[in-house]
Amino acid sequence: MLMSNLLIEKMLSHADESQVEGLMRFFKTGPGQYGEGDKFLGIKVPVTREVVKACWKECGFEMLSECLASEYHEVRLAALLTLVQQYKHAKPESLKKQIVDYYLAHLDAVNNWDLVDLSCYELLGRWLLDKDAGLLYELARKGKTVWEQRIGIVSTMWFIRNGRLEDTYAIADILLYHEHDLIHKAVGWLLREAGKRDEKRLKDWLTPRCGSMPRTMLRYAIEKLPEEERKAFLKA
Repeated sequence: MLMSNLLIEKMLSHADESQVEGLMRFFKTGPGQYGEGDKFLGIKVPVTREVVKACWKECGFEMLSECLASEYHEVRLAALLTLVQQYKHAKPESLKKQIVDYYLAHLDAVNNWDLVDLSCYELLGRWLLDKDAGLLYELARKGKTVWEQRIGIVSTMWFIRNGRLEDTYAIADILLYHEHDLIHKAVGWLLREAGKRDEKRLKDWLTPRCGSMPRTMLRYAIEKLPEEERKAFLKA
């Protein structure tokens, strides 16, 4: 570690050994689990956000690259949250594109569901809102990992918040029969959010698919519907 890496130094100063075991269980780091081998410092997300708030302006790509290569989950998260802050404050489109390109070049470090969910729609979703979303479709179809495929659907959260729903449904169709539970949950979550914008459209989409789609995905998608409608979809 370079002694000049402020972000790593600040994160290490907040390490809490008493929290490590619980975080390792929560993020499934055991043999054969999706987070196998990941290491933790025991730092909760609000603390990481405070660290990022204090020093994001001082972090260049070289520093962030060192953080993204870290064995510690929370250090990688700090780097991703720093990118989000830098994107939010970037003025020229050229700088925004540079940040997004950097993010895409380091997707191997975005290797757990929280790292995906706390970064992708704030970066890719924002960037692609007024652009073609083909990259998200490509990630959903051909992502090298389950995390890249999850990025494909979760990035549409920014679209949903801005009233653009069609990509969420189209990418949900791509991932409809995916084998991984973490994709089922992500797709169901995004469908639920789309349904908050247009409930009829969600129900119209679900009606021909609810009998064959993964149960977890369906439960997440219908969570905000009236109880009788939820029961009807589950019985279908």
